[in-house]
Amino acid sequence: MKKYLSLLIFSVVLLTSCIDEPEVQPNTYKGNFEALWQIIDTKYCYLDYKNINWDSIHTVYKSRVDTVSSNLRFFDLMGSMLSELKDGHVNLYSDFDKSRYWKWFTDYPDNFSSSLINSSRYLGDDYRMAGGFRYKTINTGTIGYMYYDDFSDSFSDANIAYILKSFSACKGLIIDVRNNGGGYLDLSEKLASYFFTEEKITGYICYKTGTGHSDFSKQAAIKTPAHKTIQWQRPVVVLTNRMSFSATNSFVSRMKLAPKAIIVGDKTGGGGGLPLSSELPNGWLVRFSAEPMYDADMQHIEWGISPTVKVDMSATDEANGYDTIIETAISLIK
Repeated sequence: MKKYLSLLIFSVVLLTSCIDEPEVQPNTYKGNFEALWQIIDTKYCYLDYKNINWDSIHTVYKSRVDTVSSNLRFFDLMGSMLSELKDGHVNLYSDFDKSRYWKWFTDYPDNFSSSLINSSRYLGDDYRMAGGFRYKTINTGTIGYMYYDDFSDSFSDANIAYILKSFSACKGLIIDVRNNGGGYLDLSEKLASYFFTEEKITGYICYKTGTGHSDFSKQAAIKTPAHKTIQWQRPVVVLTNRMSFSATNSFVSRMKLAPKAIIVGDKTGGGGGLPLSSELPNGWLVRFSAEPMYDADMQHIEWGISPTVKVDMSATDEANGYDTIIETAISLIK
């Protein structure tokens, strides 16, 4: 899995190294503004897809640069300009702050309650932990439940083998990745591999080949392998909400093609562009989406992935101690 990610990163670096670098700018407010604008103009991958008039944004924000009188105000202005991209993978980093765009999830319902999943009806206080997963049988022992909140938490085959063995008497399995903001792409591939019986093309990626907004390579297939020895072949329900982002978004895209899987909950948060970083003259770093990823039907996954079964949390259920999305998953398995 790590070999795949290493090859992917190597390919990105190799291809992007062939793109002309923007003109070197002086370390002034105007120079850093021009450098930031040019980085996005030449390297960001979604300007055309999102119908963003980046030239117009240059005009608007250039006129405001003369009004700033401190690094803090300049940072906020540049953060506002980057927010025009509406991309959770775009950030500006300085010694004193990190810009971020949050509306990709704040405009949606939470569809998650940590107090509910930690209640005695679900995880309670007697769950087990392995490789970043909290897991337990629920519904009187008939269904396995795994909660995974960070694709930066590594896990091994031994972790997964033990978890799935503990669910050997269960009718099905629930994997809850709500509020999982992402992490390592190789882990999203690895987790999905336990639910495939054969290798399958589950998506595509394109690489930036020039400075034009639509200068991309041909689509390269992203494959999800089937694990050689660990394969869960009973129903599996993946629970999602808008905070399921980035590597989690990729995991859900793969699982939509797993033989016995179904996605339940809310649309994921997206984050379908592979992020890279560049440095401004003043040393600030900008992270941006550089290579667009697609699902198996060649549809962008930047804006998120719709569930198979759309379910929102019910206030009435929550008041009575029930997680509507988990209960829906239980009903589907039963």
